[in-house]
Amino acid sequence: MPGTLDRPSPAVTVDFAAWLPRHRRSAGAARRLLRTFLGPLDGGEQLLELGELLAGELVANAVEHARGPSGRLVEVRYAVTAGRLRIEVHDAGNELPEVREPAPEEESGRGLWLVRELSAAWGCCPRAGGAGKCVWAVVGPVAPTGGEPPARPGTDVPAQGATGREAAA
Repeated sequence: MPGTLDRPSPAVTVDFAAWLPRHRRSAGAARRLLRTFLGPLDGGEQLLELGELLAGELVANAVEHARGPSGRLVEVRYAVTAGRLRIEVHDAGNELPEVREPAPEEESGRGLWLVRELSAAWGCCPRAGGAGKCVWAVVGPVAPTGGEPPARPGTDVPAQGATGREAAA
């Protein structure tokens, strides 16, 4: 049938969520959960490598920097819609993430820089119904101008140091 291959497939959202302890090993657990989530999905392998990197960085950042009561957990959420993976990491901290530019000899501080540079979009929003925030990143093709709306319209705000690409997700 002429023309049918030119149309994008319908948008289908597939969701996954899990709670992880605020522990340095949680970044690895988030990557394993993402592999399990994407494994059976058509096209999941195309999102896996970069998705693992970004999920690990976002979780490591939440574990390292989120201030909150002892024993609070970190939540990871994954959603695939129209070939794009949205990674969300929820924590109890209220401080907005900030992209640093560490000196070449520093051994840490590049996580959010990697997220900013490698994701199609990223940002931060307050958690619905509670303290804390959600830091998110999108893996997949960059949305055209006026691209897809945020998962929670009106609540996503660019993270500090935003370049404009963040608000488009």
